[in-house]
Amino acid sequence: MRDLEKALSDITAIRSQMARGTEFRGYGPMTIAATGVLALAAAALQALWLPDPAGGGVLAYVAIWVGAAALSAVLVGVEMVARTRRIHRGLADEMILGAIEKFMPAAVAGLLVTVVLYRFAPPSLWILPGLWQIIFSLGIFASSHSLRRQSFAAGLWYLLAGLANLALAQDERAFSPLAMGAPFAVGQVLIAAIVYRHAGGRDVEA
Repeated sequence: MRDLEKALSDITAIRSQMARGTEFRGYGPMTIAATGVLALAAAALQALWLPDPAGGGVLAYVAIWVGAAALSAVLVGVEMVARTRRIHRGLADEMILGAIEKFMPAAVAGLLVTVVLYRFAPPSLWILPGLWQIIFSLGIFASSHSLRRQSFAAGLWYLLAGLANLALAQDERAFSPLAMGAPFAVGQVLIAAIVYRHAGGRDVEA
């Protein structure tokens, strides 16, 4: 019995090692680009519905962008599972788990920072757009080993955009629709282009 358990454990370890060394192809460029369009839609919604978040609508501002992030995660996640099961087949579960493990710390950190700032430091909420972009960049950097190496450029874009927001868009200017909409639209389209170009357009709908 112990030999069987050890053999199964060894097989699991081998599969996990293979998954870590395999380029992840579960992200579809069209869906990633669509999340960039979704960022622009969220920015347009904010501009029409919430012209002055700093004047008392910060909770609604957070709801718009957290909602957009959640919808983007669902869209990417659903396609990721379907594509991974088609492309990676026997390693699908390990590849999906590995992709989630790499990005999850950044996602959880972003959510917790948002909750803590809103609950305990409301005057500091203007830093959220910059912080969200910096935290998102860390998730991309953490995932770059299993993605295309060029994705490092997208992580760098989000890092620089976040730092620029913190340096230049302070107080009420930080809540401009473009402070979130433009960086995420450009960044997601950049990631989509990297994925598409690396695959030569072959796996857009693979």
